[in-house]
Amino acid sequence: MAIPFITAAVALAEMAPLVSKWLSSSEESVATTQKVAQQVVGIAKQITKTEEPMAAVQALAQDPKLLLQYQQALANIEHETEHAYLQERMNARARDAAIIAAGRSNTRADIMVIAAATGLLFCLFALGYYQKELPGEAVGIISTIAGIFGACLKDAYAFEFGSSRGSKTKDLAALLRSKGNYSA
Repeated sequence: MAIPFITAAVALAEMAPLVSKWLSSSEESVATTQKVAQQVVGIAKQITKTEEPMAAVQALAQDPKLLLQYQQALANIEHETEHAYLQERMNARARDAAIIAAGRSNTRADIMVIAAATGLLFCLFALGYYQKELPGEAVGIISTIAGIFGACLKDAYAFEFGSSRGSKTKDLAALLRSKGNYSA
């Protein structure tokens, strides 16, 4: 049953790049990918008023107006997802500010950052000191773990001090779109 949806979703990805992005997310399981495929095909079926997945694909391929409606529907979903992400981050920062204003510290966050920094330092020490004695596979695994700890620290810094310039521009564009002042 999932095969027609996945086949149709792959065909839709050629017409709408967001579909490709959602289907190829490395964090997704096969079941989640199938669910995403069913949802994007469901949107196509709803817009084209067809029952079969491939009939929806054909209708979108033949009618530029329907294709535009489909792309706009996907863009709206992407916008809502990004807005929810930004709202979640704002809420987390507001929580931290309230904790600090109450004269307390965020011990959980402090422990997480210290653990990530300690893990990264331990991995780097192990690589530097024992590299000649470790097999190549172990060096690869430890390097991967060090990268994960580094990503955790990067996320912590981005949360505390803001994101990169490119992310700020993206965040601003999302905010303006949510206020109706910007269209892309």
